[in-house]
Amino acid sequence: MQQLYVLHNTQEDISIPKQIQILDKKFQKTRELIIYLLQAIVEVAQYCEVDAKNRANKNITTKADLSVNTKIAGNELLWQILENKSFTAAVEELKITIPDDNEMVRKMYLQLIETEEYKYYIQEESRDKKKEIDIINYLFNHVVLPNEVFTASAEEKFSNWDDDIEMAQNIISIFFSKPSKLGMHQMLGDDKWNFAKNLMSTVIEKNEHLLSIITPKFKNWDPDRIALIDMILLKLGVAEFLYFETIPTRVTLNEYIDIAKEYSTPQSGQFINGLLDTLQKELFADGKINKVQFKNSFL
Repeated sequence: MQQLYVLHNTQEDISIPKQIQILDKKFQKTRELIIYLLQAIVEVAQYCEVDAKNRANKNITTKADLSVNTKIAGNELLWQILENKSFTAAVEELKITIPDDNEMVRKMYLQLIETEEYKYYIQEESRDKKKEIDIINYLFNHVVLPNEVFTASAEEKFSNWDDDIEMAQNIISIFFSKPSKLGMHQMLGDDKWNFAKNLMSTVIEKNEHLLSIITPKFKNWDPDRIALIDMILLKLGVAEFLYFETIPTRVTLNEYIDIAKEYSTPQSGQFINGLLDTLQKELFADGKINKVQFKNSFL
């Protein structure tokens, strides 16, 4: 959607190979953002060992200084990340470090250890799989992401922060829930790349045909008065109806309604809902929608 929007506004080279090249660069930036977020999680969790060492080396130590709990440094999910070769290779290649000489990391760690969630976690000596995942999820979603200093620094580093952070958050959360089944290389793997590439290419290639299906439904509306984002979403939705046989029409419909609500006008969700729903019913009735395993249902 974003690339098609830019393409329309800047009148860039519309050739599909050129657009695929641009899309690939955007995918790379999203991968870098995900690696950066994971590295932040790792550094904050492992800071407990730095804290323990620093406090033990104080000139005057207390009992608390000598008994810093470092359980989270051995967290099972954390080590699945650290032992992932594609992750460590990416960190080394991209030279990813969280800035400010560890001060930002230190402050996030200190915030974490004051939470009830963390205190509950370290009370138990055993390692329950769900609790291991829960504490890392908590660290990510309630300490790292809400940290304004971290966010400001990340926004400076990643021009795609606003566009991609929600997707990156979702991808990381999925990885946390199935770390043994979903490799790091799959987080933005071939399936996602091929889908994005094929969908964009289809909309560019079939643009006139898609418009011939969509514009008659505007009735008294001038197509030029339709919000550009809405027009792009309609073309993407109809392209999925017609040319992506494994995606159920209901999934397509719900997805573009949600995107319209987030990225377009306040009325766009309802507008996209009504128009795409009408189009999918008519296309299905005309025998133009042929979904694998979904031929007899809109669901």
